[in-house]
Amino acid sequence: MKIRMLSLAVILTCAPAVVAHAAVQDTGPGCGLGKLAWGEAGNTKHILQQSLIATTNGSFGSQTFGISFGTSGCINDGVFVRNEKLNAYTVLNFEDLSQEMAQGSGEHLAALAELMEVPVALRPQLFTLMQDHYDRIVSPERATPVGMLNGLYDTMAGDPVFAPVVRKT
Repeated sequence: MKIRMLSLAVILTCAPAVVAHAAVQDTGPGCGLGKLAWGEAGNTKHILQQSLIATTNGSFGSQTFGISFGTSGCINDGVFVRNEKLNAYTVLNFEDLSQEMAQGSGEHLAALAELMEVPVALRPQLFTLMQDHYDRIVSPERATPVGMLNGLYDTMAGDPVFAPVVRKT
């Protein structure tokens, strides 16, 4: 009975990894501690090796951690981390950002543009856009940090210069 339960647990642990990777061109089990430990042993297309990688990743949760933070051989674009930094910065500096948007310049706006990865050459134009559309960006229904960011993204998305660089959370 214990062997059946253990077998069932292993199957249930590995099944999502197998299904998730079935449609991917590279049929390997991805990154994480399992890939680091078992991936160098040869061809990662062998069922036993893939099972060992997936089981190790599932047992230690290292793949999720690696994907989130770009460790254990996992590569990500950093969008989640960047967005969290942007959200935290906006919450901590909401009043200053609001004032500087009304003025069209300031250190807090410069830092916001940096976190948003707006090209340096476009920042003066962004600050003018913020000032021109201040009432829309920081309207009464958007008088929160998240509301302000959404208003800013909506305003940028409606502008032909900034629409291509907008990365909404």
